[in-house]
Amino acid sequence: MITVVGIGADGWDGLPAGSRHAVEAAEVLMGGARQLDLVPVTAAERVAWPSPLLPGLPALMDTYAGREVCVLASGDPMFYGIGSTLVRLLGAARIRVLPHVSSLSLACARLGWPVEQVDVVSLVGRPPAALTAALQPGRRVVVLGAGPASPSVVAALLAGHGYGPSAMTVLSDLGAPSESELRGTADCWTDAGVSPLHLIAVECALAPGAEPLARVPGLPDTAFEHDGQLTKREVRAVSLSRLAPLPGELLWDVGAGAGSIAIEWLRTHPSCAAVAIESRSDRAAAIGRNADRLGVPSLRVVTGRAPEALDGLPAPDAVFVGGGATAPGLLDRCWAALRPGGRLVANAVTLESEAVVGQWYARLGGDLVRLAVQRASPVGGFTGWRAAMPVTVWSVTRRDVS
Repeated sequence: MITVVGIGADGWDGLPAGSRHAVEAAEVLMGGARQLDLVPVTAAERVAWPSPLLPGLPALMDTYAGREVCVLASGDPMFYGIGSTLVRLLGAARIRVLPHVSSLSLACARLGWPVEQVDVVSLVGRPPAALTAALQPGRRVVVLGAGPASPSVVAALLAGHGYGPSAMTVLSDLGAPSESELRGTADCWTDAGVSPLHLIAVECALAPGAEPLARVPGLPDTAFEHDGQLTKREVRAVSLSRLAPLPGELLWDVGAGAGSIAIEWLRTHPSCAAVAIESRSDRAAAIGRNADRLGVPSLRVVTGRAPEALDGLPAPDAVFVGGGATAPGLLDRCWAALRPGGRLVANAVTLESEAVVGQWYARLGGDLVRLAVQRASPVGGFTGWRAAMPVTVWSVTRRDVS
């Protein structure tokens, strides 16, 4: 059994009796240098984390297997902490966690924010663009900083996405005698030295004239960089409703174009994953830029022509075929890869692709609809309807493993 003890910036004095006993009884004390310095010297062997941590962690745990190990962690070890990592590595049955108050709870206590009404984004080991998806007018977001420059990075990102008036509060060394607070707005933020141990509390406020981006599928077409190869807004919303994203699920976006389907899939929940497969390198590069700008930098982009480009990809929970349905073997490959309960959605615009989709519908059933969208546009001095090309949408769920 490995005991993980959360410790705050107040150190030994802030630990309850049970946590102190776990530290004193340990044969081996593990942790970062800062955490190890917060507890008194005992008979235990002290082991500082290797760098980088994750690659060396399995071997380290094997080395000390069978001994009484106590791991020191900052705050709540299960809140973006080493506790979660050890549970994934060794299983919950081998880990006992004695948490301290998390930095999130301390920050909300200082600010008077209800914890359940706050969104949390960590920049530790993650690109700052991940914050973008959490930005909504009136929302409160707590950002876990990744270094002294994080407040300036966050301020620039907020201002660049139309949230310059947002109030920012940087809370450093929470719980320690050196605890400090720095306030300002994103568009007027000046670089100031902050402790490496800090978080940034943001009250999102939209600048006049800026437009928010909803989390509901169907973002404006102008939100994406594209060369015309884009699943248009209305068709995109319908297609995503058929794909039915659920937390933790993986999507293949085949023939991704601008990547709009994969990006909106990822925006539905932070735990969703997606792979965008695009044959043209210029479009693949644009997909990456779209993903960063819209707050889902985790999108994996594969440049190559399907079905060959699908080799080695993890099995999907849903597949969207936005282009290339006529490619020999493509739909066969996508259908075979789907997990049980997975959804396949294929859009067809040409007669040839519609014929292929019709054959699959006759074979597997599902739902087949044709969408015809018309938009108002000028006709001389009047207004008329201009029709877009109709799109046939076939969707089907895999009910078995055969």
